[in-house]
Amino acid sequence: MAVSSSLASLRARSRELTRNNLNAQAGVESYVSNLIGTGIIPRWRLEDQNLKADVQQLWSDWTEEADANGALDFYGLQALASRALIDSGEVLARFRPRYPGDLLSVPLQIQLLESDHLDETFESIAPNGNPIRMEIEFDKNLGKRVAYWVFRDHPGEQFLLANTTERVRVPATEMLHIFRPLRPGQARGRPWLTSIIVRLHELDQYEDAELVRKKAAAMFGGFITEPPTEDVGGSPLGKIAGKDTESWDVVALEPGTFPVLPPGMEVTFSTPADVGGNYEVWIKQTLREIAAGIGVTYEQLTGDLSGVNYSSIRAGLLEFRRRCEMLQWHTLIFQFCQPVARRWMDTAVAAGLIGISGGYSANRRKYYRIEWRAPRWPWVDPMKDAMAALLEVRGGFRPRSSVIAEMGEDAEDVDRQYAEDAARADSLDLVFDSDPRKTEKSGAMQTAQDTAVKDAANA
Repeated sequence: MAVSSSLASLRARSRELTRNNLNAQAGVESYVSNLIGTGIIPRWRLEDQNLKADVQQLWSDWTEEADANGALDFYGLQALASRALIDSGEVLARFRPRYPGDLLSVPLQIQLLESDHLDETFESIAPNGNPIRMEIEFDKNLGKRVAYWVFRDHPGEQFLLANTTERVRVPATEMLHIFRPLRPGQARGRPWLTSIIVRLHELDQYEDAELVRKKAAAMFGGFITEPPTEDVGGSPLGKIAGKDTESWDVVALEPGTFPVLPPGMEVTFSTPADVGGNYEVWIKQTLREIAAGIGVTYEQLTGDLSGVNYSSIRAGLLEFRRRCEMLQWHTLIFQFCQPVARRWMDTAVAAGLIGISGGYSANRRKYYRIEWRAPRWPWVDPMKDAMAALLEVRGGFRPRSSVIAEMGEDAEDVDRQYAEDAARADSLDLVFDSDPRKTEKSGAMQTAQDTAVKDAANA
């Protein structure tokens, strides 16, 4: 309720900054690329490997058809939802069941809707007695979300359509509301740029004013002082170009001339004041505050790597990536990815596209067990990370499958591909250094491992 009176203006200002302010745009793009990248991919945890392979292949086929607008695949929808989540604070995703005649791999699509479809000022009582707050209907007894009363068309299209004020009741089972709650009981999400809207606007104004001042100062090349009692009769410095606002002559200088000045005439060249030594310091400090407000590092916001080293940028990225993981798991996966995958599974089974024996409804949760894997975050020095992972696996501190999962791969797929590569190499009598069955560890690998152990001991 605290944002109901200001949500529309905050959303409009945030979107304007995202469109027109390069710093806001860079921050949003950095967030989206790190949250989603090429996509958060599901891996079903099924004991039946044949069934698992069939499910994964059917999902892969469906991802290209997931968007009801036909503009993106499912992972593109993830990125679009993340972008809307940042600049608008929330986004709606509506399930769109399709007919078998639509020839989709699974008769289901997802339609993303901007939060403008929900009027934050609308308060009412539903015909069934449930309260409606900010166009969200809540159960009068349990307080849970029951339905969304959304505009049929986008309010911004009212000049084209006549029914933009018509509201449609959509059950909560058919709509996903993705936002980041900041307070218990919060019903709507606020834009992530809220805390820095004023700071970004003031920085824009300051830089515009500084640019105008420099342009104005650059217009004056110099000033001519004539004797007060003599009429020189024209300027020896160049051609008279016109009159200024006080009807004084304005001289246009020409290159390569050596004019001789009459006695008493002087020329003073313009020396406009510079921005000063504090300009860069102040700009950097302001951009650091803006980066903190968005939640990214200063280097990600500006691309300025002049003052970093390996340790400092790694420390900053570690903190940022912890924040991204929290948002991935608590918001994007829980509110969007997991509900979509469950609805997709229900639809595929109901359509007879996945053969399950033993009763699906009674064991539904068994088929809902999914391991979501975000793209791997590479480091500046991959050798150190690879050697650290190798030492952890060899020391028994973590399983090899955990390392493979961090790389965005499936351990079973990797093992199968490795076995196929090994069998093919054996059939062709090929021997590679990467095959420990045929070769001992090379001197370079041994040296690298010894170095890694020494570095770990000295750290």
